[in-house]
Amino acid sequence: MAKPLTDQDKRKQISVRGLAGVENVADLKTNFNRHLHFTLVKDRNVATKRDYYFALANTVRDHLVGRWIRTQQHYYEKDPKRVYYLSLEFYMGRTLQNTMVNLALENACDEATYQLGLDMEELQDIEEDAGLGNGGLGRLAACFLDSMASLGLAAYGYGIRYEFGIFNQKIVSGWQQDDWLRYGNPWEKARPEYMRPVHFYGRVEHTAEGVQWVDTQVVLALPYDTPVPGYRNNIVNTMRLWSAKAPCDFNLKDFNVGGYIQAVLDRNLAENISRVLYPNDNFFEGKELRLKQEYFVVAATLQDIIRRFKASKFGSTGVLSTSHRKNLVAIQLNDTHPALAIPELMRILVDTEKLSWEKAWDIVVRTCAYTNHTVLPEALERWPVDLFQNLLPRHLEIIYEINRRHLERIAKLYPGDVDRMRRMSLIEEGDVKKINMAHLCIVGSHAVNGVARIHSEIIKDTVFKDFYEVDPQKFQNKTNGITPRRWLVMCNPGLAEVIAERIGEDYIRDLDQLKRLLDFVDDDAFIRDVAKVKQENKMKFAAHLEEHYKVKINPNSMFDVQVKRIHEYKRQLLNCLHIITMYNRGVSCFQAAPGYHTAKMIIKLITSIGDIVNNDPVVGDRLKVIFLENYRVTLAEKVIPASDLSEQISTAGTEASGTGNMKFMLNGALTIGTMDGANVEMAEEAGEENLFIFGMRVHDVEAVDKKGYDAMSYYNQIPELKQAMDQISGGYFSPTQPDLFKDLVNMLMHHDRFKVFADYEDYIKCQEKVSALYKNPKEWTKMVIHNIAGCGKFSSDRTISEYAREIWGMEPSLEKIAAPDDPR
Repeated sequence: MAKPLTDQDKRKQISVRGLAGVENVADLKTNFNRHLHFTLVKDRNVATKRDYYFALANTVRDHLVGRWIRTQQHYYEKDPKRVYYLSLEFYMGRTLQNTMVNLALENACDEATYQLGLDMEELQDIEEDAGLGNGGLGRLAACFLDSMASLGLAAYGYGIRYEFGIFNQKIVSGWQQDDWLRYGNPWEKARPEYMRPVHFYGRVEHTAEGVQWVDTQVVLALPYDTPVPGYRNNIVNTMRLWSAKAPCDFNLKDFNVGGYIQAVLDRNLAENISRVLYPNDNFFEGKELRLKQEYFVVAATLQDIIRRFKASKFGSTGVLSTSHRKNLVAIQLNDTHPALAIPELMRILVDTEKLSWEKAWDIVVRTCAYTNHTVLPEALERWPVDLFQNLLPRHLEIIYEINRRHLERIAKLYPGDVDRMRRMSLIEEGDVKKINMAHLCIVGSHAVNGVARIHSEIIKDTVFKDFYEVDPQKFQNKTNGITPRRWLVMCNPGLAEVIAERIGEDYIRDLDQLKRLLDFVDDDAFIRDVAKVKQENKMKFAAHLEEHYKVKINPNSMFDVQVKRIHEYKRQLLNCLHIITMYNRGVSCFQAAPGYHTAKMIIKLITSIGDIVNNDPVVGDRLKVIFLENYRVTLAEKVIPASDLSEQISTAGTEASGTGNMKFMLNGALTIGTMDGANVEMAEEAGEENLFIFGMRVHDVEAVDKKGYDAMSYYNQIPELKQAMDQISGGYFSPTQPDLFKDLVNMLMHHDRFKVFADYEDYIKCQEKVSALYKNPKEWTKMVIHNIAGCGKFSSDRTISEYAREIWGMEPSLEKIAAPDDPR
């Protein structure tokens, strides 16, 4: 069997087609040695592999810096409208290779490291993932930053520089901290000159001069900037992440040694704000620290936005009024986590800038826009009023005033409809009074969007129906997308090259061009090339599994993969039941959020099934179940190109969009899925006959809900389902603890909101169709080509172009700006 090409070899092939610019290899070597010597203070005798990684990272970063400075100069001169993307999560992954791809430096760096006697892939593996996100929402933000830079938009990502990002997951030893900053981060630059104070607690004074928020506790926000390069257009935007620092002022008149020591130790409390990422983005936990994080990022960011606006050519007069009708700032709220931007901007405009309420509100609404990411009730943020009263008393007053005016308007539109006013209020009455952050976002924004067509319709029909009836013009759809730079060129260079040989390289900037691959769907040579790349990726991944997980798998078997955070609505349990069914007939990776009991039990079930199946001599290597722990962006970049089948099996109407589904599709996996989220549009683009669609549609789910879902009836009527459930409940997969899974069994039988049994039979039949087609490699690969050709719509470039034109009032551009060494 031929040894699979390394990614390094494949990138060399790609560069033959001009996908990597020719750089001066001698210069790179000189700069590498210079950084090793002057930046890291090492020579080749004592340098470690990590030192070599840092020397290479700094060498590549040198190529960013000139472009970064030139981009900011360009924005200052042109004074374009600026867009600020506010997100509590940015799941960036690794930066080195992505930067080399976007700056066309790969070929030269490969050659330089080779000549220096170093292994490029080894060096890349030393880089820590910047895991400042949990899953879809944070990775989407990262893809969006890439697209905004590639489309020449004056865009800034704002978030928190968490010391500990997504946890490292070890099945044996539990959860471990992700100390990604332990060795330093060569890509960031601290900007202490832009440090900003953020206030908490205190009280509100209403005086003749206006409102004042006094006696507050101050935490300082220290910004760290990370460059975000566009794809070969010389534009480098900025992601600015805030780190919490305690102020240094001690009250010296009461000085005593014990008090001083305690005061220094207490600095930790203030700095805890940016210590850790909350490990769940689909479950709301009303913790004070989380609310502090949400206000911290918003307060620091808005001060920065206003500082930049006042320093710009237009804003140099310091005017923030709306005498001009053209807004020069757009703020996009990535879910409700940064919702406090609305009352905070009102506070600045009214209390500090002394604008009238009406003028200030007009600016806020025209500036802010809100993206909704979920319809699950447990994920929607509702903060207790008492917590606000204590932590942010002025903001509570402002929210009450926003609500008063909002309800006045509703009362005029619907006189006497008290129930509607209760439903639409920003304040939910009850045992504990709560602020509904989604309602605040809708009222305070000029645009509200869902993230897939079906999701945008669901929010208009159900969760935000009342608001849609009042302001239908606010509601839009922006189907999510992924960046083809990271999710094809970087993670699957072999496939990127095979495509480029047929249709050229412009598809990397314009993914719609993949449609041209339909001309090659019956071309035997192309079919062979696509299949060969997939096989190489599978062999490479099998070798990775053997090395890191000590599991041997057959690379000729079908790689059936489910990559999801563990949640009942994503229905990993349906997948488990299929595995058990296949196992029973004699003849698949997940990531969990800690602190979620059902999730942990689902993982335990998966690993227990794996223990039985993988060690059964009758089954041999025909079926293997592998749980990939510590899932992250870097592991996704390995598993996705090697996958044959992508499991997108959430209950119809529960997954807002999904982006993993798009990554698998672009990398040549076929989809087995329900008509949920973006699957609906994927089926439209590639042809429903080229996906394995099964199960209830949204209207079927609604019908079952009306009638009442009876899991027992399915259990009693479907022998294979009954057998599988009896094995789980009887201890077949947990012989030493027979009732280990009783809670899961009880949930599936009596409290399953996501109706696993209702789709079981159709899912098993659909999996049989998958197996039958897989035995015909040529037809399978033709279906793969149809899918790749249908991926154009799912580029984040398309998504961001729609946001720019339809929400932010900006025009994307593929124009290159001058390189730093070009005369202007």
